[in-house]
Amino acid sequence: MHLTKCLFYLQLPKRSLLLAACAACIGGTFQYGYNISIINAPTMYVHNFINQTWRDRYQTNISEDVLTLLWSTIVSIFTLGGLIGATIGGTLSVKLGRKGTLLANNISALTAALLMGLSYPTGYFELLIIGRLLTGVNAGIGICVQPLYLGEIAPTAFRGAMGMGTSIFITGGILTGQVIGLKEILGREEYWPILLSTTCIPAFLQLLILPWFPESPRYLLIDKGDNEACKKGKVIAQSLHRELPFQNNLAGVQTKKPWELLMDRSVRWQLLTIILLNIAQQLNGINAIYFYAGYVFKRSGIPDDKIPYVTVGTGACECITALTCGVLIECLGRKVLISGGYALMSIFCILFTLTLTFQDASPVVPYLSMACVFAFILSFGLGPGGVTNILTAELFTQDSRPAAYMIAGSVNWLSFFFIGLVFPFIVIGLQQYCFLVFLAICSLVAIYIFLVVPETKNKTFLEIQTEFQSSNSRKVYNADGAGTILNETLFHQE
Repeated sequence: MHLTKCLFYLQLPKRSLLLAACAACIGGTFQYGYNISIINAPTMYVHNFINQTWRDRYQTNISEDVLTLLWSTIVSIFTLGGLIGATIGGTLSVKLGRKGTLLANNISALTAALLMGLSYPTGYFELLIIGRLLTGVNAGIGICVQPLYLGEIAPTAFRGAMGMGTSIFITGGILTGQVIGLKEILGREEYWPILLSTTCIPAFLQLLILPWFPESPRYLLIDKGDNEACKKGKVIAQSLHRELPFQNNLAGVQTKKPWELLMDRSVRWQLLTIILLNIAQQLNGINAIYFYAGYVFKRSGIPDDKIPYVTVGTGACECITALTCGVLIECLGRKVLISGGYALMSIFCILFTLTLTFQDASPVVPYLSMACVFAFILSFGLGPGGVTNILTAELFTQDSRPAAYMIAGSVNWLSFFFIGLVFPFIVIGLQQYCFLVFLAICSLVAIYIFLVVPETKNKTFLEIQTEFQSSNSRKVYNADGAGTILNETLFHQE
């Protein structure tokens, strides 16, 4: 029965819907994944460039501490840009539209590519810092607005599968960056400025493809009140036929600001849920696994010059699981995948801690550690990696969704910055036992999802909102009939 359902869901999405998703994702979350991984390959080459530039300017070698500080700034300022992008993404999506914001967002990617490409010939390493900041802004806006667009153009039956485009293209971006950074392609010293400038390619592709697809029909109808434009986009958003008769009732609906959403008691459990899930997505140990991967591969007997190719295997592994999650999400549901993913990650935290502790006990143990690395990545890709963004879209109605993405994105990027800052000290202090910290996080999140979060598969946004409030005993009703007004407004929105 379950197999029949899975096959049923596999064949339903229309080609126009899939093409629209690809057009949105290639310049959206693909850029996020790509710019996370692409910076790793030219590390030593950029170090040499900074050192040479410093020597030319000041006739002295740069100190090791200053070099480390400059390189850390180049890498980490990406997260600051991401935070800026997340805080403005929701506002831009209301003013320019979902598609309009994605198209305008490519300006930052193209500018970043130009600046990073010019850094070497001009001798200004400062251009790398500005360029990385702009790639972060691009990624922050993309990861905020693209899932919003996908969630609003998809019919209810395919909202989960469409939403998985976010995870699939993030992992695809990471994998592409790893492959492009190999020495056989652009990973050699003379090519590093070109390598960093390749972020312009996804931007150009989106500018060529996305204009052919319509704006989000929900945005046109509910936010702009444009009935005719909405009907033109209705080929993609088949589920909107219930909303069209209520256009006149939507004229007074205003999109909420983030601070208004934070003060809205009727959605406090939804807000708590997306805040916890976005914190956990960065603090669940996936970054630690990648940190330890090189060490584990080396202990397993893999030569140093071959480790980058095995690392590509970890990227491919995560990409494949994201695709698998896209297939399974409409037959197993969101709750099973994300809670099951965190439960499996908890188990592999324990096993990985044990194998790291007893690395020298047997020649077999390093290979068990390698198996734990891939199993942990598989568990992350099957649930938390993809479902988190989908739930952010599904737990909120039209007037709250942009603000919810701004809050979720800000929390995600702040957590990203925090783990980048604190993680080295956790590893130094706890060594292999750092995974006990991640075990606690994964276990607690799995329990929270199991107890609090309702299943959202095949439900309208109104049904999800109602069930979430009902299951947590938080219905909003007043003696003067305010609850009735609220329910009518929600029905008209969804």
